[in-house]
Parts: sequence; structure tokens; C-alpha cells
Amino acid sequence: MNESLAFLFPAEEEKAGNAPRSPHIALDPENVKKGLGQLVLTLVELIRRLLEKQALRRIEGGSLTEQEVERLGLTFLELHEQMKRLKQEFGLTDEDLNPDLGPLGKLL
Repeated sequence: MNESLAFLFPAEEEKAGNAPRSPHIALDPENVKKGLGQLVLTLVELIRRLLEKQALRRIEGGSLTEQEVERLGLTFLELHEQMKRLKQEFGLTDEDLNPDLGPLGKLL
């Protein structure tokens, strides 16, 4: 059995004659906060990009009024500023919000 997964199967460990060990997870409140911030901001960035593409399609398609286009621009500008502030607060970079999904490549 893979040694790193042994804690998931304590009965198997006992059968092998090994005393079950108590799994310890090193939790650091700062890392949890940063990790959660990274997850949330990654999702927000993904949704922002999708919304921005949809907005551009609607603008190019001519289905928005001039006022709606202006509001969209101001909204995306404000969202960009808030994202910049939150990334700074959590100590994250743009690259941190673009995780590598292994064989699938980068998320964004």
C-alpha cells in the first residue's frame, strides 16, 4: 500500500502488524487563509473572464446601448481594482490564480 495513504486504511496497517498511527495534518492559519483566498479569487477571476467575453460579444453584436456599455466598462474596471487589492491582501500574484491542472494545462 502507498505509504502516504496508509492513514486512510488503519485496519490494513493493523493487519500488517503495525500499530495504527494518528495522522497529523500541519495546519497553519495563515496558509489556510491564503489558500482559501486563492481558491475564491481564482473562481472570481474565471467568472470575470467569462463575463467579459460575453460582454464583448454583446457589444460587438450591437445588443447593448451606449449607457450599458459604459456601465459594463466601469463595472469591470472596479472589479479589476478590487481584485488587485484582494490579491495584494492575500499576497497572491496573477500566476497564483492560474493553477496548473496537470495534463489539462493551465486553468486560464
